[in-house]
Amino acid sequence: MKEGLTRAQRAKRYALIKKIVTALLTASIVLFLAVFFSFVPFRLMLPAYKIAAREEGELRLHFLDLKGGVTVVEFPDGEVVVVNAGDGSFTGDNTICRFLRALDVTSMSVLATSAASSHIGGMPALFETFPIDKVYLPVFSSDTGACRRFLSAMEKAGSEREELVRYGTLVNGSGAYAVCISPYSGEADATENDASAVLYLSYSGINVVLTGDLTAKRERRLVSEYAILNSVFDSGNYRVRLDETDILLAPSHGSDSGSSEAWLSLLNPAATVICCNQNERPSDSALSRIAAYSDSVYRTDELGAITITVKEGMFKTKTHVI
Repeated sequence: MKEGLTRAQRAKRYALIKKIVTALLTASIVLFLAVFFSFVPFRLMLPAYKIAAREEGELRLHFLDLKGGVTVVEFPDGEVVVVNAGDGSFTGDNTICRFLRALDVTSMSVLATSAASSHIGGMPALFETFPIDKVYLPVFSSDTGACRRFLSAMEKAGSEREELVRYGTLVNGSGAYAVCISPYSGEADATENDASAVLYLSYSGINVVLTGDLTAKRERRLVSEYAILNSVFDSGNYRVRLDETDILLAPSHGSDSGSSEAWLSLLNPAATVICCNQNERPSDSALSRIAAYSDSVYRTDELGAITITVKEGMFKTKTHVI
């Protein structure tokens, strides 16, 4: 009887010790992970996408299949500018970070065309994961949770900041440059979309217009200014010729708020990209106008991520990049 009781006690003691050791081991792992990820962002542990390496002399434009029209400009020297960063969803943040990790990045800046949450919601994840050298801020700011988180992350990172106003330039050592052609600074009657930043990017004889959430009202104003003087948007030695546009990013995921006929007929691009998804589809009327003035139309909701490569005065398009 005693021997049976002793065996039972030993089993009970063993079970108790096993439970204590398991709890201690679990607590140690949790503590280790907490300390580890306080220094190493968990998104750096996610596998990078498999993307072909950039060849010498290539500038690449990556249009991601995410909410908010995320565009990654990859210059020939490895400098990267992320234009908008999505709405901050867990999946969206992971997608952007995995994509950027796949590129041979030498320096990184971020640019918000407006303070809309669908554009800046994903910015904090970029600050947490990568060293951000410079931040290009929109003229129009708003007192929202997304905006406060964005500004807080920027201040914590200590990144250089610059407001996006007309004639502001982004210049790369490869000879590529971008000129901000809209908005004006401090317009009292401008809505957030009216004040959306518009960039004219030029490299190797190929010209690109990135429109953010540009409205038809602002499009018509730009067209009328350009009709008076076609050098009106030139910034110093950096030339802007809207009627020589090769690639256009349609505003507001191809909604009917932009892509006016006057604007499209002036630009008359060879290719138009529409960053849209299942919840943000282009309108039929805008699609009809875009198709009338573009040789090719590419939609991220149908084709996934899209990369346009510019080199030696030519460009080529690759779809389903990831």
